[in-house]
Amino acid sequence: MLLRLGLISFLLLLNSIPSQTAVSSIDLGSEWIKVAVVNLKPGQPPISVAINEMSKRKSPALVAFHANDRLIGEEAAGLVARYPDKVYSHVRELIGKPLTHALRFLNSLYLPYNVVEDSSRNSVGIKIGDGITVYSPEELTGMMLGYGMKLAEFHSKVLVKDAVITVPPYFGQAERKGVLQAAELAGVNVLSLVNEHSGAALQYGIDKDFSNGSRYVVFYDMGAGSTYAALVYFSAYSTKEYGKTVSVNQFQVKDVRWEPELGGQHMELRLVEHFADEFNKQVGNGIDVRKFPKAMAKLKKQVKRTKEILSAYTAAPISVESLLDDRDFRSTITRQKFEEMCEDLWERSIIPVKELLKHSGLKVDDIYAFELIGGGTRVPKLQAKLQEFLGRSDVDRHLDADEATVLGASLHAANLSDGIKLNRKLGMVDGSMYGLMMDLDGPDLVKDETTTQLLVPRLKKLPIKMFRSITHNKNFDVSLLYESEDLLPPGVSSRTFAKYAVSGLAEASEKYMSRNLSSPVKANLHFSLSRSGILSLDRADAIIEISEWVEVPRKNLTLDNNNASAPLNLTIEADSANSAEATDVPNPDDLTSNTVNSTENNQNSVDLGTDKKLKKRTFRIPLKVSEKSAGSVAPLSEDSLYEGKLRLEALDSNDAERRRTAELKNDLEGYIYATREKLDDLDELQKVSTSEQRQSCIEKLDEVQDWLYTDGEDASATQFQERLDQLKAIGDPIFFRYKELTARPEASQSAKQYFTELQEIVSGWESKKPWISKEKIDKVLGEAENLKMWLNDMEAEQQKLSASSTPAYASQEVINKLLDLQDKVASTNRIPKPKPKIEKPTVKNETESPTDESKGESTDGKNDSKQEETVGESTEHEEL
Repeated sequence: MLLRLGLISFLLLLNSIPSQTAVSSIDLGSEWIKVAVVNLKPGQPPISVAINEMSKRKSPALVAFHANDRLIGEEAAGLVARYPDKVYSHVRELIGKPLTHALRFLNSLYLPYNVVEDSSRNSVGIKIGDGITVYSPEELTGMMLGYGMKLAEFHSKVLVKDAVITVPPYFGQAERKGVLQAAELAGVNVLSLVNEHSGAALQYGIDKDFSNGSRYVVFYDMGAGSTYAALVYFSAYSTKEYGKTVSVNQFQVKDVRWEPELGGQHMELRLVEHFADEFNKQVGNGIDVRKFPKAMAKLKKQVKRTKEILSAYTAAPISVESLLDDRDFRSTITRQKFEEMCEDLWERSIIPVKELLKHSGLKVDDIYAFELIGGGTRVPKLQAKLQEFLGRSDVDRHLDADEATVLGASLHAANLSDGIKLNRKLGMVDGSMYGLMMDLDGPDLVKDETTTQLLVPRLKKLPIKMFRSITHNKNFDVSLLYESEDLLPPGVSSRTFAKYAVSGLAEASEKYMSRNLSSPVKANLHFSLSRSGILSLDRADAIIEISEWVEVPRKNLTLDNNNASAPLNLTIEADSANSAEATDVPNPDDLTSNTVNSTENNQNSVDLGTDKKLKKRTFRIPLKVSEKSAGSVAPLSEDSLYEGKLRLEALDSNDAERRRTAELKNDLEGYIYATREKLDDLDELQKVSTSEQRQSCIEKLDEVQDWLYTDGEDASATQFQERLDQLKAIGDPIFFRYKELTARPEASQSAKQYFTELQEIVSGWESKKPWISKEKIDKVLGEAENLKMWLNDMEAEQQKLSASSTPAYASQEVINKLLDLQDKVASTNRIPKPKPKIEKPTVKNETESPTDESKGESTDGKNDSKQEETVGESTEHEEL
């Protein structure tokens, strides 16, 4: 795994543009949230998993509201057993679900949430502990996405706004829209939603070469609440790049099959039911522990640990302190017993694989690898069941079961972002998990194959744009729906998921009806299937074609171009009835006069009249498209989104203030204890402080400490800061003087030692660098003398003061002045040696005649003059 990460990091570095921003990927699961970051900041690994405040690589997908505070992740996890009704999990699974489905789902997991119906969009809301505030599943999911982005920013130390978010393949249109709205509430710019299996496939294929052979790979993922199997085909193709033929890897998702209500938590529920029955028998008196949410929360927490132990050992204990009415519960269970309790689950676990092979027509031997991902696949019995079905001695576990999806999604984020590109490419072809259709309805609209069409076949490549045309002249509605009743997202009972009203067509048709229509009025509908797998009607146009008789001016015909003697401007009249024949050809001698006369005649000629011509014209008129509520659950309205953003921003502000308050409280408490310890243990503090100063400090410490544990329990950040400043105003001067007892003499000694070294440096300049002028040397020595005099004065002043007084000077002052002097010495030392002066030699012509000598001398003189001028200029330039 480390080698794989290292290779991916290398690939990213090979062809990347340094950036001060980063992109991230968020794997938002039912129980856990994982975040990966792609960051090109120097000193950072190009791709890495962000750790949380507890230094863990995954965080609980939890949101809690307790004591007027909102808690997320690890902070919320600490409240699960004590306040199960205030800690909200599995909220992702509530997006796009009606109330009836949500209640059945929550009851099956013994989650005691106060769920209410949001009748405005047939959805659910969660009423928190105050009994007033209701949050939508999108808002709670947005809180977790915002938390994930904060982890990314803290990890990368740069601003992160862009992200790719993973979703399970069975998520339908409402769920995907809900996740995007949740991200919008959190201020996250979603580059794309990506199916979890595509993230795993990217991670699998990025460091492999498929040019020598393609392969089929099945990715089997069992998470906390769902299971799916994806068939992916890896191959390579050749293309031209910079004039060279290169091989590019790619993969295509061929099929995905799933069991949305089968996962690790369903195995845990079998154990919960078993131990609940056992506890009820122990207690007796008709008591049922299932009716007590807090007790069930404790039991579920311990069962999760017991299940993990059973994956490694043949037996595991369970122990719950004070499960109910101060009664402890202890028991054990064997792996064999656990496997017998889940027998039907093992059979269901291989159904996605069976369906995958059945619909693809492939045999087990055609599968190159069978990769396991997801925490649920760690159960030994599940692995054995898969091996038995596949007829293999082992299954493939080359990917990290927890992090493969989020790491692969980060590679997708890098490809989609600006400025971060992979040197080694891996093409991704994923498709829609559901077949999607359109259905038209309106007055006088005859139902036929044009009004109900399949727009997107299942597994159709995305993204894609398409349009459909219908013949109609009145306003109508467009419904988008799933292809089959047999394949719908979990909890969805209606095939219809979106509805649009298209208006303006009747008005446009009436406007042009009086004109000669050459064809019936049509409406063009433009659809798009986004990269996130969401189908929408983007726009609609009315297409109106009319034919009209229009008058066009008659044209004069030009004489035959073959007659070279004819003037260029000489024309003959022609119309559809008759034409005059040109019989006289002008004399070339009269060409000029004829041309002039012809021009005058054209200017004064009568109007030749007009002809009528049938002309076809096409008008494209934009129509109004408005979305209507449809489907089992409608998305959040614009007003709800706006209000949700304000609420989340207020919570973020409160969280920031709460963290600041907690930090300042810790700082204040830490300062009190540290100061007391120093006053007790450091005898030398007596040298730099009077007994009155120390007593005043101790009294102030007592006063603030008493306040901290009484009135200060619920104090604000400002109050903690004020108390801390008060203590530092008394204690810091004492500790500063204590530090200066040794720091100030050391700094002074360093300066004096450098004065001696400077003399040697100056001697070296005079002997080895004679080009350094005396003026510059004297300037450096003058600076050193000034520092020496200042230091002597300060030392003399310090001698007059007691150790408990404010020092005359500080060690840092000496260090700063010494550094300035050293910089000037270094600058002088870097003065380069001047380039030697080069004079051009004078060459005499020995063959010159005596009569030319005077001229030669005269010329040489001129050259000498010019040469002297040149040398002079060079010398002046060097001095400058």
